[in-house]
Amino acid sequence: MDLTLFDSAESGDQIFALAAELYPICRSITGRGVRETLWLLSKHIDLRCHSVPSGTTAFDWQVPLEWNIRDAFIKNPHGDRVLDFKDSNLHVVSYSEPVHGHFHLEELKDHIFTLPDRPDLIPYRTSYYQKRWGFCMSHRRLQALSDGIYEVLIDSSLTDGSMDYGEYYIRGELEDEVLLSAHICHPSLANDNCSGLALLTHLARQLTQITTRYSYRFLFSPGTIGPIVWLSRNEHLVSRIAHGLVVSCVGDKGRPNYKKSRRGNAPIDRIMAHVLRHMAPAAQISEFSPYGYDERQYCSPGFNLPVGLFQRSQFATFPEYHTSADNLELIRPQHLATSYQIVANVIAILENDQLTLNLSPKCEPQLGKRGLYATTGGDARDAEKAMALLWVLNLSDGTNSLLDIAERAGLPFSATEFAAQQLRTAGLVQELDQTVMPGSGVSFRHG
Repeated sequence: MDLTLFDSAESGDQIFALAAELYPICRSITGRGVRETLWLLSKHIDLRCHSVPSGTTAFDWQVPLEWNIRDAFIKNPHGDRVLDFKDSNLHVVSYSEPVHGHFHLEELKDHIFTLPDRPDLIPYRTSYYQKRWGFCMSHRRLQALSDGIYEVLIDSSLTDGSMDYGEYYIRGELEDEVLLSAHICHPSLANDNCSGLALLTHLARQLTQITTRYSYRFLFSPGTIGPIVWLSRNEHLVSRIAHGLVVSCVGDKGRPNYKKSRRGNAPIDRIMAHVLRHMAPAAQISEFSPYGYDERQYCSPGFNLPVGLFQRSQFATFPEYHTSADNLELIRPQHLATSYQIVANVIAILENDQLTLNLSPKCEPQLGKRGLYATTGGDARDAEKAMALLWVLNLSDGTNSLLDIAERAGLPFSATEFAAQQLRTAGLVQELDQTVMPGSGVSFRHG
């Protein structure tokens, strides 16, 4: 598999540009904002969009009524707008039912959410499954309001409609799939999760240009209800999912975080740990928890899919999380590029891990006459390359994969992969075509 497309120096800028396009859209779990977002993504990849009618049952859940909002404000006794939805789509509690009336400030405060400990920020709040209405504003602005009667408007609707999600499928040589999932329901939150949507869209576009061994399924859906609906409609496909990642919060400067799948020892868990060990030694790897993002649906006991969660700063831990400070200043192209390279390296291992067999196993073959040993010493890079060659030769007994060898040698996978390429060219090792790769657990089940 040719992975040179993953090395684009412009990848961070391109992902950031798409995230910036997504940022202004007012999204929720249903409605026009979701469809506008999917339409924007479909300009980059051939996205297949699905509409699931309100009231559709999905296991223990139902698709809710469709929510749309046109305008909202709070006017003070002088008729001035002290809160305007047009200034920030975080100003209204998502899924607020419509309201228009006059309220005394003390009564209105029961419907206003602020962050007293961060008085200049607007919080993000939702009420998807319980009818209510409300506003979000900075605590400092709330404190500045004087007593009196305020006019309130939330021009929204809750009607029979649909929940929409997008799916992009790349057919590989195998039916076995890699699932890559991002939630699409957050309004104007750059890290959570414009960054994840943009990164996976860029990755899908790059993968489309090359031939892959695995098939790839990209899912862009509203949080929680989206994967639940997808799983309920695609139970016949889930047995194909061999590896998976939920991707979110990948644009900030925080150290990378990976939460393991429920299995805890799935190949994706091992591969992510290997990549982070070499690319981000300070990364944090945590065990599975049933609290989090959509990985908890994929990892529910009835499915128990090998799906982990990849982020930079972990959700709910960075101060900008679910506030107006999660803006385009929080995410940076260089951090998006690093996150992209981490995911790309995971895919490189999935695609290129293989069993190899030493064709000259009786003692060490002479590498110098084949041009594989440096003629002068002292270069640390040459020494690492030489060690990779020796490790691949020694452990290529038909039972170890290149990932097995890399981990035993303490080398990045790319080093053993490159060594194997050199040794194959020199006629010293050959690739084995196996049904199941020992050690790494990478499946080669042909469909």
